[in-house]
Amino acid sequence: MLSDRTYMRDPSPASARPMVFWLLGAMVAAFVLQQVAEIWFQSRFAWDHFALAAHTMKTGQVWTLLSYGLLHGGPFHLLINGLMIFFLGRALEAELGGRRLLHLALWGTLGGGLLWLAINFQRSAQLAGASAAAMAMLTVYACLHPRRPITLLLFFVLPVTLLPIWLLAIVGGIDVLGLLFRELPSGGLSGNVAHSAHLGGLAAGWLYHRFVISRGPERPLWENATEVEAPRWFRKAKRTGLTEAPYKVDIRSTDDLRAEVDRILDKINSEGFGSLTPAEKARLDEARDLLSKR
Repeated sequence: MLSDRTYMRDPSPASARPMVFWLLGAMVAAFVLQQVAEIWFQSRFAWDHFALAAHTMKTGQVWTLLSYGLLHGGPFHLLINGLMIFFLGRALEAELGGRRLLHLALWGTLGGGLLWLAINFQRSAQLAGASAAAMAMLTVYACLHPRRPITLLLFFVLPVTLLPIWLLAIVGGIDVLGLLFRELPSGGLSGNVAHSAHLGGLAAGWLYHRFVISRGPERPLWENATEVEAPRWFRKAKRTGLTEAPYKVDIRSTDDLRAEVDRILDKINSEGFGSLTPAEKARLDEARDLLSKR
């Protein structure tokens, strides 16, 4: 049976915790500590030193550009952001891997904080919440699967099915209107909603998809996409005088087949299924078909 073959088993250990649970755990732990400080000790230490505000930047507390994403204004605020990160993060981690999901959350938080700070630098408002990271995840998911229907529970009761690209357009449009007609005129947060932070997370998610995810698996931003090859006459040739041909796996050989499948499964385990090239996906499907006929 296929399950008896070690190279066809699920490479991810059952004990490994997905990155999305680490993100949610950090949010919940920070919220608990925040509530303990506020309720038991009547202290605003968390808000004074970890929420984002203009005065924190002026005093050199640059870490608040990221730490504000761990704080929340209340249980409902935490619940909404937590649900978005759970469902979107779980789907994205299966494709991109845990490392890229973490990077996406950090870039979304940073992007949301920077745009909010640029608009509110002369104001006394404070920013907290993981909404910018959730918006970045929604943007990347919509870019990867623009027409894969998703079902939401409107008001936690009414199921509504939408295409991700339309959901992103609706949410982004609401934030643009909120920024122009509520947040900017009011001089800060409007109704406890930071529309500028949402839009910053959206922009960061799009940039991450455009310049990181679309470039392939684990490719640095500064790496030049153009490859320069040496002239054919300069390449090292074999003894026969012919140019060395690129290595190709002979799938008719059982040993080569196992080695190639092992390499692909290791890559899925470390980088996620989305890191595979089209050729590697085709090779994995072809190997599975051949093994099922034995």
